[in-house]
Amino acid sequence: MLAPTKIARAVALACALGSGAASAAELEYSIYTGVEHSDNINLSDTQPIDQNVLMPGLNFTLNQQGADLQATAAGNLEYRDYLGNQFSDQTQVQMAGQANWSAIPSRLDFTVRDYAGVQPIDRLSSNGPDNQQQTNVFAVGPTLSFRMGATAHGEADLQYINSYAEKSKDFNSHRSQAALRLLKDLSPTDRLSANAEYQRIKLDRAANNPDFNRSELYGRYVRKLATIDFDVTAGWSKLDFDGAGLPSPTRPLQRLSISWNPTQRSNLELAAAREYSDAATDMLQSPDQVISGTGRGVNISNVLINSQVYFQRRVEGRYTFTGERLIVSLAPYYRWYSYVIGPLDDDTTRGGTLNLDYRLNSTLLLSAGANTEKTVYDALARRDRSTTYDISLSQQLTPHWGWRSSFTHQRRSSNVADQSYRENQIYFAVVYTR
Repeated sequence: MLAPTKIARAVALACALGSGAASAAELEYSIYTGVEHSDNINLSDTQPIDQNVLMPGLNFTLNQQGADLQATAAGNLEYRDYLGNQFSDQTQVQMAGQANWSAIPSRLDFTVRDYAGVQPIDRLSSNGPDNQQQTNVFAVGPTLSFRMGATAHGEADLQYINSYAEKSKDFNSHRSQAALRLLKDLSPTDRLSANAEYQRIKLDRAANNPDFNRSELYGRYVRKLATIDFDVTAGWSKLDFDGAGLPSPTRPLQRLSISWNPTQRSNLELAAAREYSDAATDMLQSPDQVISGTGRGVNISNVLINSQVYFQRRVEGRYTFTGERLIVSLAPYYRWYSYVIGPLDDDTTRGGTLNLDYRLNSTLLLSAGANTEKTVYDALARRDRSTTYDISLSQQLTPHWGWRSSFTHQRRSSNVADQSYRENQIYFAVVYTR
C-alpha cells in the first residue's frame, strides 16, 4: 500500500529516538502474528466475500524525557496478506510521534512531529480493502524563547508542514507557518497568552482547490489545579484564497478543554471548538485520533481526505473509571463540518463509544466495546448509521509470550442503495512482548 520511502518517514522518528538514546528511553513493543476470518471482507451489501487474512505486525510505545531531548511515540506497523488472492496485500502504518530537542536550554528548541494513519479513499463508500490509503502529516521547525520579565516571556516559532495521501492527491500540500506568542504567568497555576499565527498552504493540485492563507489572532487562558485543569481560547480566524472572486471569510475561533478528577479513580474530560480547520490540521491538533484503539492492528478512520477548509463545531467528552479490576470508558461526541468551497461535503456526525476492560485474574483480560455513529449529509440527502460491537480475551502466559482472540460485528444502514452492510470477524493472534 505504501511506498518504502513513506513508511521510512513515518517510523523514522521512533527508530531514531530509540537508537540514539537507548539508555534513557523507555521503549516497549510487541510483535504479533494474527489470523482473521471475515464473512464480508469487502463490506458489500450485495456481494460479500468470505476471506482469511494473515496479519503480522508490530506495536510500540516510546518515551524519552531527558534534559535536552523529550520524545513520545506510539503506533502500529502491520502487513495484511489476503489469503484468497482477491485483494492486493497491504502494508499499513499508524503512528503519532513528537520529539523536542533543546539546542540552547530555555532559548532555542527544535520540534519534530509525525502522524501516520489509514483513511478511506472515498468516504461515502465502505472501508473495504480497495478503499483504503495511507496518509502522513510531518511537521518540523525551531522555537525561539525570550524573557520579558520575571513572570513574562515570549516565543517565536517557524514550522514546515507536509501532508501526504497515497491516493487522494488533493490532500498533498506544503505549508509554512510562523507564530508569535506572548505569555504571562499570573500565578503558579494560571497563565495568560496572546497569540498570532500565519500559515501559507501550497497545494500540489491547486486546480481542484486553490492555495490559501490562514491568519489567526487569539488569547488563551490555562489554569492547572490539583484536581481540575482549564484551557480556554478565544479569537478570530481569517482565510484568503488565491484567485479572483473567491471568499475571504473571517469567523470566531473558540476552543475549550476541561479535565477533572472528581475521585482518585475517575476522570472526566470535555473538549469543544468552533474554528476553521482542514484534515491535515486536525491530524496535527488531535493525534490521539490517529492511534486510538491500537490494541489490535490498524484502525480505519472515516475522515474526508482532501485539502478543503471547513468551519467546524465539535463537542467531545470522555469519562474514565479505573478500578482494581475494571476499567470503564464512555466517550460521546458531536461534530458538524461546513466546507467553505465544497458545500456538497457538509456533514453532521453524532456518536459515542463504550469500552470495558475486566481483569479476570493476574494474566487474563476480558475486553468489550461498542460504538455507534450517525452521519447526515444534508446536501446529498443521505443518512448513514454505523454500529460496531467487539469482545476479546487476552492472556499473558509468560513475561514475554501471550495470545489474543476476539469477535467483532459491524454494520452500516444507509438510505442510499447498496451502501448498507454487515460483517462478522473472528481473530486470533500470538504476541511476543518486550
